[in-house]
Amino acid sequence: MCGIFAIYRYDGDVENYRQRALFLSKKIRHRGPDWSGCYTINNHILAHERLAIVGVDSGAQPIISEDKKLVLCVNGEIYNHKQLRAQLEQKGYAFKTHSDCEVIMYLYREMGTEFVHQLDGIFSFVLLDVDNDRIIAARDPIGVTTLYYGWRSDMPNTVYFASELKSLNEDCDKILAFPPGHLYDSKTKETTRWYKPSWWDGNKVGENPVDLKLLRRSLEASVRKRLMAEVPYGVLLSGGLDSSLIASIAVRETQKITSGTIQQDEPRFDESGPNMWPGMHSFSIGLEGSPDLIAARKVAEHLNTIHHEYTFTIQEALDAVSDVIYHLETYDVTTIRASTPMYLLSRKIKAMGVKMVLSGEGADEVFGGYLYFHAAPDDAAFHSETVTRVKNLHYADCLRANKSTMAWGVEARVPFLDLSFLELAMAIDPRDKRPVPGHRMEKYIVRKAFDTSDDPNVKPYLPDEILWRQKEQFSDGVGYGWIDALKDVSQVKVSDQAFEHATAKWPKDTPTTKEAFMYRVLFDQWFPQEACTESVIRWVPRKDWGCSEDPSGRAQKAHQAAY
Repeated sequence: MCGIFAIYRYDGDVENYRQRALFLSKKIRHRGPDWSGCYTINNHILAHERLAIVGVDSGAQPIISEDKKLVLCVNGEIYNHKQLRAQLEQKGYAFKTHSDCEVIMYLYREMGTEFVHQLDGIFSFVLLDVDNDRIIAARDPIGVTTLYYGWRSDMPNTVYFASELKSLNEDCDKILAFPPGHLYDSKTKETTRWYKPSWWDGNKVGENPVDLKLLRRSLEASVRKRLMAEVPYGVLLSGGLDSSLIASIAVRETQKITSGTIQQDEPRFDESGPNMWPGMHSFSIGLEGSPDLIAARKVAEHLNTIHHEYTFTIQEALDAVSDVIYHLETYDVTTIRASTPMYLLSRKIKAMGVKMVLSGEGADEVFGGYLYFHAAPDDAAFHSETVTRVKNLHYADCLRANKSTMAWGVEARVPFLDLSFLELAMAIDPRDKRPVPGHRMEKYIVRKAFDTSDDPNVKPYLPDEILWRQKEQFSDGVGYGWIDALKDVSQVKVSDQAFEHATAKWPKDTPTTKEAFMYRVLFDQWFPQEACTESVIRWVPRKDWGCSEDPSGRAQKAHQAAY
């Protein structure tokens, strides 16, 4: 992934503003430390900060067509780019780069804005059609990549786009998170939803009985397509079910690709990663002796990965919280709790020269894996909540995975959010998904799909103690002392008097705990403009189901070590 910054129809002297645009783009250079590009034409500016993963030697952006009529900036990865490239070459298109993103320009020329339906990947892009003075911007269906757009009241016809809020907050007085699965077209000045899956209406409850083998094959294909890379890569391994499964599948798929044993009926993608980097690296982090470190070690031994284990101290994490809020651009409690260890780990990963990692985000939303889902009153409510959680991932776990890693120029890919896998998983009857106390734990069908204990000819994907490990949210699993410390520190830093005036200070989205108050203060220090709060959504369990507002898994009754 990369960082993009663009201005459409700047109402002023563009050449004089170019230096300002370079400064605003530089604010997100952590997303793309490998190269910077900027292109100005008419009254438009497009800038790009590149993280080179595919087409390393020739993929600098903005990409400009030979006739200079199209200009493109992309943050993301197009997994089916080779298939699309082959189709376009048959129509006479000559490619300038080996980038997976160049196909976007020629697809637009062939199909207009409908081309977005052809893209299989994670992406945010801005495409300038020079002849028609038209700009197209779009974001991937779930919002794995980040994108914002903004306006300024003194230039009503000017539109800004950026991968992060920090490139816009000083110059725009209205800023919105660009909605996932949507496309903005300056021709109509409208942002419309193009991603319309069958499961989008949460009131239409899935009815398909679970097919465990199909579920397993679909997730394996999802992981396989994400092994596209021309740089060293690895897997984030917390020792929980989700990351451990992704690691296990990645190891197996790498071995199949390098040994040439993929079956003819299995889908093929860009397999550059395993062919160039066959050894699988895994990375974990936690406080000394934390549950995640112990579990991750067992998984790494089982999979025989090249494992890297890091410990952090509570003080190191506390010192990083302000920087985490700067990079995450949120004051949400659960996001900050979980992002801080991930942010620290990403720095270690970057120091090793690794630029891409696979991660397990999304499984809990898709399958109702959070412990508060135990309290769902019925099947319909359970299903509706999974749909809502998936729709809001771009405010929470996707935002965390993207910005925590990209703060250090590391890209995170999330196989559980593959569109084909989502189409399958979200259509499953919630009666198969819901936990049943004493009979079926959370994410039972995922665990069962990868339970090969009844087949002695298949090597176990994971040790049983990991496959059937209770859900442990990342912010808990790194060590229970981490969240406890945050609560203790907030009690010291936030006085009772200040907390009593929280409503007066923030009448909208008022902090309800001293920990939340502490984060809101830090957020305001980085982003004092009122426009900056519009893109923040807080993650809380369902209080109307009788659940604690505290997002920690330990705050739920189903947790074995509940508060």
